[in-house]
Amino acid sequence: MRPSLAGLTLGWLITLSIVAIAEGEPRTTPLAIGTHRELFVDQYLIEQLKNVRLQLHEPRDEGVVIKMDNKWEGLHSGYSTVIRDGDLFRMYYRGISKPGLDGSENERTCYAESPDGIHWTKPELGLFEFEGSSANNLVLDKAAPITHNFCPFIDTRPGVPAEERYKAVGGTGHELFGLLSADGLHWKKLRAEPILSSADVPFPHAHLFDSQNLVFWSAEEQCYLCYFRVWDGLRRIARSTSADFRTWTPAVLMRQVHDDGSGPQPAPAENIYTNQTSPYFRAPHISVAIAARFFEGRQVLTEDQAREIDVSADFFKDTSDAVLMTTRGGDVYDRTFLEGYIKPGIGPRNWVSRTNYPALNVVQTGPHEMSLYLNHDYAQPTAHLRRYSLRLDGFSSVRAGASAGELLTKTLTFSGGELAMNFATSAGGGMRFEIQDASGQPLPGFTLADSREQIGNEIERVVTWNSGAKLADLAGKPVKLRVVLKDADLFAIQFR
Repeated sequence: MRPSLAGLTLGWLITLSIVAIAEGEPRTTPLAIGTHRELFVDQYLIEQLKNVRLQLHEPRDEGVVIKMDNKWEGLHSGYSTVIRDGDLFRMYYRGISKPGLDGSENERTCYAESPDGIHWTKPELGLFEFEGSSANNLVLDKAAPITHNFCPFIDTRPGVPAEERYKAVGGTGHELFGLLSADGLHWKKLRAEPILSSADVPFPHAHLFDSQNLVFWSAEEQCYLCYFRVWDGLRRIARSTSADFRTWTPAVLMRQVHDDGSGPQPAPAENIYTNQTSPYFRAPHISVAIAARFFEGRQVLTEDQAREIDVSADFFKDTSDAVLMTTRGGDVYDRTFLEGYIKPGIGPRNWVSRTNYPALNVVQTGPHEMSLYLNHDYAQPTAHLRRYSLRLDGFSSVRAGASAGELLTKTLTFSGGELAMNFATSAGGGMRFEIQDASGQPLPGFTLADSREQIGNEIERVVTWNSGAKLADLAGKPVKLRVVLKDADLFAIQFR
C-alpha cells in the first residue's frame, strides 16, 4: 500500500521526539502537559525519586463473566475485544467449532453484551445458522481468514460517516483486511483487497498478522494506528499509520525500552503474542498495552496433569501471562515494569499454552472502578473469560512506605487554575505539595509549609495551600512539582 503523506510525516515527527527522549537526549524545553491527566506509569514526568518507588498494582480477580460452552465457541475461543459503546458494553471473540489451520471455515466471530461490563449475556442474533439453527450469537460465519482474529473498534474520528462508525480488521496469511459496520452487528468488507500485506513490512518477518491485530483512531497523533504481530524467531509488534483507514504507511518495528530511573535501556527480548494497545480512556494521550507474554517450551504440567484437566494435545507445553506496557506515540513501548502484571492463578488449568491472554481494552465499570478481561483455561472444556478490576488510574503509583519520601517532577508547564490528584494514604500517612520555579526554588504561597496535608483515599481531590495563592497565576510558566508523601500512593495528577 502506498503510504499516506500526512500519516507518514506525523509518524516520523512523533517518532523522532520519542526516540530523543527514550535515548536520553537532554530536554531543553519544559514538558507541556496542559490539562492532561498524567499517570505514573513511566518516568515521563519524573526527575527524581527519594525513598519512594514506582509501584505496579495487581488487578483483582472478579470471577467468570463468559463461559465458552457452545459448540460454535469451543475450547480454543479467544482474541477477545471489549468495547464500551455509550450505556452498552459489547464483546467480540473468536469461536472454533473444530480446531484446524488458522483461518479455516470452522472459525467464527461471537458476540456478547452487557449493561455494566459485569453481567454479560449472549443474545440470539439470528444472523447465521450453525448446524441448522440461527439461535446463536454469531456476527461473522465462515468469513475466513478474517474470523481467525477479527478485532473491531468504534471510530471516533470527527466526521466519520454513520455507515462506518464501527470498523474492524482481521486476517492472517500475510494479509490484513478492513471491515465496516453501521451497528456493530452487520459487517462487510471495506474492499476485496487487504489494507496491509507483507509488501508493507520492510523488515524480515514471518507468520504475519498471525495474532490479534488492532486499529484505533488516535486523537493525539491525528491518524489511525495499527498494531500487529510479526515473527522473526521472536514474536514482536509492528505499527503502521493511516489518515483514512485505506492507505497505510510502511510498518515500523516497535522497540521496548525499560527505565528504572537510571536511564532508558532496551528491555529484555521476550515473545509478545498479543499487544492489546489502546488509548487509556481517562488520559488518551497515553496508550496502555496489556499484552500476552508467551514462554515457548516452558512446560509446567506433567502428562498426567494434562490428562486430568483434559487439555488439547500439545497445548500444555508452554506458559503465558500478562505484562503492562505503555506508549506515548511513535515506535516505543515503555516497559518500566518488567515483571508479570497478571500472573497465572492457582491450579494446573492456569499453566497451559496460550491461557491468561488479555482481551483488548480497559473499560470503566463503576464510579471508582475500571475493568479488564482475560481468557482462561485455554484448550480445555472449561474455557472462559474472567473480569479483573482496578481503581480508576490504578495501574501503578508513586508509593511511599512508613518513612517519608519525595517525588520531584521535571520542569513543566500547565493550563488551568487547580491541581487535582488521585491518591490513597493510610490513617497515619499523608502528602504535601510544593511548586517550585525551574531552578528548584519554592514559589511564594506554594511552599511545602503552605501546603495542607492531604489524608484520605479519593479518585479526585483538589490540592490546596493555606496561603490562598492562585494557581492560575502560574499557568504557562515553567515550574516543578515536589510531593512529600508518607505511607501513601499517588496514582495521577491533573492541572485543570
